[in-house]
Amino acid sequence: MKRREYNIVVQEHSANLYGYAIRFLRDKEDAKDIVQDVFEKLWIHRNKVEVEKAKSWMFTTAHNAMINFANRKGRTTLSNEIAKYEKGAVTPNSFESNQVVERAVSILPPIQKSVILLRDLEGYSYKEIGDILELSDSQVKVYLFRARNKIKKQLKGLIELV
Repeated sequence: MKRREYNIVVQEHSANLYGYAIRFLRDKEDAKDIVQDVFEKLWIHRNKVEVEKAKSWMFTTAHNAMINFANRKGRTTLSNEIAKYEKGAVTPNSFESNQVVERAVSILPPIQKSVILLRDLEGYSYKEIGDILELSDSQVKVYLFRARNKIKKQLKGLIELV
């Protein structure tokens, strides 16, 4: 990959990559850091990455970096919020519907979270998601089904509380 091709790839996919990172991490600065790291790694590995596969390579690299980042940080903010909710410190009416859905998505296991973000929010095909996350089409469909069911259960539980 030459400099011109690198710049084109970065320009074409930076917005989607940032959107994916921000939805996964729920923090703008952390998302910017991850995306910047991905672009740096792409530049370092530009001779090994084919232009046609650059998108998949960047999303795979971002996915792995975000999982490592979340594990390192030991993010417990959401679980603390859920504990407060269960103890009655937060009322169901204090959440807006988008926040409820975002919270439901954010507590999914990382692979399910990635699949649902890439499919439902970013609009990628099963094959593209499979390439990015190194899964088969059927695995993508199973993870997506399970993720949607978990979200549905969580939302149903909240509705019953109201």
